[in-house]
Amino acid sequence: MAPLTNGKVPKSTKMHSKVVIIGSGPAGHTAAVYLARANLNPVLFEGFMANGFAAGGQLTTTTDVENYPGFPSGILGPELMDKFREQSLRFGTTIITETVSKIDLSARPFRYWRESEENDVPETADTIIIATGASAKRLGLKGEVTYWQSGISACAVCDGAVPIFRNQPLAVIGGGDSAAEEATYLTKYGSHVYVLVRRSELRASKIMAKRLMNNPKITILWNTVATECQGDGDLLNNLRIKDVNTGEERDLPVRGLFYAIGHEPATALVRSQLQTDPDGYIITVPGTTQTSVKGVFAAGDVQDKRYRQAITSAGSGCMAALEAERLIAEEEEGVDED
Repeated sequence: MAPLTNGKVPKSTKMHSKVVIIGSGPAGHTAAVYLARANLNPVLFEGFMANGFAAGGQLTTTTDVENYPGFPSGILGPELMDKFREQSLRFGTTIITETVSKIDLSARPFRYWRESEENDVPETADTIIIATGASAKRLGLKGEVTYWQSGISACAVCDGAVPIFRNQPLAVIGGGDSAAEEATYLTKYGSHVYVLVRRSELRASKIMAKRLMNNPKITILWNTVATECQGDGDLLNNLRIKDVNTGEERDLPVRGLFYAIGHEPATALVRSQLQTDPDGYIITVPGTTQTSVKGVFAAGDVQDKRYRQAITSAGSGCMAALEAERLIAEEEEGVDED
């Protein structure tokens, strides 16, 4: 598939932009809509299978999205992202289906290179919004690809209420706070929740561990790992699990499997140039999307390790756009906010 644009900027043209957005999920497109309506002519690089996802990010791999406001009957993830994209284009965003593979944030204007032109003359931007997202860590189990989003998920809040999981036995893999939160949340919908913990103890905080162990709808399977996801070809209906001490394997009939083993933020592009936390998430000034480099903003899951929802990503995309717009206006007026 050849790189595409919306027709405004030929691929060979060297651009200077007031603002460039890297990423095409809810955060990136929300920022684009706000900036385009402010007549700042944003350029959005939606990537070409960047971070392992098609343009649109993680939502392109989901089925029904039932918790995004404005869609009372739900909407398919890919369809929702198509609507985001259409709205960005409607207001004049230049969308480029290429991946930014190299960036220099050492001085303004910032320099960046497209993947296909990494050794060529760079393009430049006065401000940059990083909205590259994060991806759930997977285990690579046998059958995982077949039943991903057909019984396997990495977000209980996103998918737990889906009809296929209601009043069904479910499983969660993980031993930290996220696993405890996911399992507890799933008890609202599932008939019973099994938590597979590889060790003989939880990594979760004491209060979360106590909550998990005291819930009558939760059973913790210690020293246990999953080895295979099985089903009827359409939906998951069984896990093969193994006791790590004895090596004994058995079946665990469940209709849903939720991974709670962490996420990987897509920050390789900027990790050496922006302040990040130990897990690689971009650190922003509290209450803002401003990063450690003036003029660079971060929005969405790339800086949010707690919520990771489409709606919170969209909200931070709005914040980044307004903050970039304000900075550009102040500098054009000769105002130094420092």
